[in-house]
Amino acid sequence: MIGQKSLLSFFAPLPGEKRTRSSNSPAREACKRSKADEAPPSWSPLTPEQLERIRKNKEAARQRLAARTANLIPPDLTGSWRVALAEEFSKPYFAELMAFVTRERSHYTVYPPAQQVFTWTQMCDIHNVKVIILGQDPYHGPGQAHGLCFSVQRPVPPPPSLENIYKELSTDIKGFSHPGHGDLTGWAKQGVLLLNAVLTVRMHQPNSHKDRGWEQFTDAVVSWLNKNLEGLVFILWGAYAQKKGSSIDRKRHHVLQTVHPSPLSVHRGFFGCKHFSKANELLEKSGKKPIDWGAL
Repeated sequence: MIGQKSLLSFFAPLPGEKRTRSSNSPAREACKRSKADEAPPSWSPLTPEQLERIRKNKEAARQRLAARTANLIPPDLTGSWRVALAEEFSKPYFAELMAFVTRERSHYTVYPPAQQVFTWTQMCDIHNVKVIILGQDPYHGPGQAHGLCFSVQRPVPPPPSLENIYKELSTDIKGFSHPGHGDLTGWAKQGVLLLNAVLTVRMHQPNSHKDRGWEQFTDAVVSWLNKNLEGLVFILWGAYAQKKGSSIDRKRHHVLQTVHPSPLSVHRGFFGCKHFSKANELLEKSGKKPIDWGAL
């Protein structure tokens, strides 16, 4: 019996003859036929009825997931924000995120309270947003976080970063004076979106809810605003906010950025940045009403 080696040597070139690449060589054709025999058939082994049944089962599963997720969405997230972000609520990550926060609340004290996680959606219609200030993580002390970044509820004293914001305002905006509290609701009602990247946190444990899905959700918020509105002013303080805002279309919107107002960095460029007066100038150029930063 002739072995494979002997068979292949039959096709070897004669002494002095150059071997040429030929797609029609018997050995190559045999190899092609072998691979073709091993390839899976292009037709589906399932009947049209089976394929339709699979499609319906997938759709039913998607609807069940959406229904479960809808039950987990706090009722205070309503109106234009719910409509604009509806696609996120049916995604698996959002169901997992809501389930995670629910478990956390059953074992730990979590801030802000459940009814205040989406305070930032209650202040104005999504189409009326004019300025976006991006934060990172909610305050983790009692009575502080209430769903607006940098803001604290009365009578909690303003944290150091907010005190530095007030100091910059006093030199940037004529007539501004310290309001005596840290509640920034007055800004939010005028169209200033005060959005943290992460919306919940365990008490006294900063960044404890990081990388659980909130970042994906708030990225979707920024993306919607970026794509659907015009002439927004994004204020990005610190490297974290600047990274989160890196996808902003700077041909459609305005971006103001500097260091974070934290005591650790405030003297490296935050004081003197004049972001509040600059934001108003940009809004007026876009034909929008400026923010009354003193209306707190």
